[in-house]
Amino acid sequence: MTGVMAAGEVWVVDDDHSIRWVLERALVRAGFGVRTFAQVDEVLAALAVSEPAVLVSDIRMPGASGIELLYQVRQRRPALPVIIMTAYSDLDSAVSAFQAGAFEYLPKPFDLMQAVALVQRAAQGRAEAARGAASARPSGRGAGAGAHSDPERGAKAQATQFPQAGARMSDAGLLGQAPAMQAVYRAIGRLARSDATVLLTGQSGTGKERVARALHQHSVRAERPFVAINMAAIPRDLMESELFGHERGAFTGAQTLRRGRFEQAEGGTLFLDEIGDMPAEMQTRLLRVLSEGHFYRVGGNQPVKSRVRVIAATHQDLEARVAQGLFRDDLFHRLNVIRLRLPPLAERVEDIPLLAEHFLAESAASLGVEPKQLGADALRVLCAFDWPGNVRQLENVCQWLTVMTAAHVVTMADLPPEMLPSRGAAAATRPVTEAASVAAPQASGTPPVPTDAADQEEGHRQSADPEGWCEVLVKLARQQLEDPQARDLLTPLQASFERTLIEAALEATGGHRGEAARRLGLGRNTLARKIRDLGID
Repeated sequence: MTGVMAAGEVWVVDDDHSIRWVLERALVRAGFGVRTFAQVDEVLAALAVSEPAVLVSDIRMPGASGIELLYQVRQRRPALPVIIMTAYSDLDSAVSAFQAGAFEYLPKPFDLMQAVALVQRAAQGRAEAARGAASARPSGRGAGAGAHSDPERGAKAQATQFPQAGARMSDAGLLGQAPAMQAVYRAIGRLARSDATVLLTGQSGTGKERVARALHQHSVRAERPFVAINMAAIPRDLMESELFGHERGAFTGAQTLRRGRFEQAEGGTLFLDEIGDMPAEMQTRLLRVLSEGHFYRVGGNQPVKSRVRVIAATHQDLEARVAQGLFRDDLFHRLNVIRLRLPPLAERVEDIPLLAEHFLAESAASLGVEPKQLGADALRVLCAFDWPGNVRQLENVCQWLTVMTAAHVVTMADLPPEMLPSRGAAAATRPVTEAASVAAPQASGTPPVPTDAADQEEGHRQSADPEGWCEVLVKLARQQLEDPQARDLLTPLQASFERTLIEAALEATGGHRGEAARRLGLGRNTLARKIRDLGID
């Protein structure tokens, strides 16, 4: 392939002019040359004659997507680092990007300084790799020919290395766009092509099994079994048989051969939940399996090959348990190859509306009823709650609301009594961006049924107008309506309210229209039209 690399040049691909403009200015200030493109076909044409030091591309654009561009780049310019940007920051996007060979995955909205630093890191790595290749290249005519001597063969190799994203993807139930969850998605994406042992840590209810399933579903073992076992739920005297199986006649009652969880997960993934509760003698046996790659059934004398990937999880501090002599140090290091911490719900408050909507729809579907909708006052309480039981507790609350709430729209008074700010010592509800400590329902159970009508009435009074803005609107409307000459007031008043709200959203997001649209619950095109129609600068 002909063409040369433009040293220090960055190509930015995005159908949004404002994103191209902002990135170009920031990168130019950092000393890069910048070339921008609005469509994938323009980039492919340019790659035929030259290439940048780094390529930054959006993932969703009209026509070909950023992922399709990434596959083309991997075939044509395999050394070119590609950074994928996306406003649709979900698990599938992250996994697709890394499976296709992305250098990094950058969710929108992003911090410009961090974006520039990421480009600098990619460019530096590219330059160091080029210097290393040059020093190692043998002299002679054939030097370097392997990279481009057989384009068709190279394309086939790339297609094998990077399987088509989405071909085996199934929903593992992971939701969220908070930065803490983006780190989880990024890790799952990077681990998609790895077979390394993973240790998941985090509080109870944070979704460790769901992450384990996602790791399995996005791995090369996806077509093989996923087998989960909770160490805390298995009686000590049955644990060995549960894990490794037993031969016929191994003990009283063993009438037939039984395959344990390691054999049931053959070729797939074995998820060992609550590994910190494993007894000492079983820790020794597990360590031997991980070290030697085989095990013996109870009562057996023939080794059984272990061909599973192990993912372990715990809510406990394993380092502390090692220091206390309760967990083997060597087993800890065997399991702690890659550690992935799952954030508590209090660290991802911005995900609560999305999660609540999902759980309300899910519980409604199971009962065959219409999904409930959360009113603003109820959502404010949910976002300010501590959630000691994390996502699992939120799911329980949504199931309770589906059954116990009579109205279609859930108000603050419909929430479990223990969640209402008026019921606890920490009565003040903090802003949505904070994680408040208010009286909590039982973290592991279903909230009790409210029976005190006076409490519900009190909740209604407190939630009627928490910020006072309704009162202002009513006063303004009355002033306008008192004029006997008033006509057609609804349209101008509605426009005034929309203008104020949109201007506030743009100010809060630093002018980022995509993020402002998301917070307002509008499509980007709808927001752009309203900005134009309302004359907002």
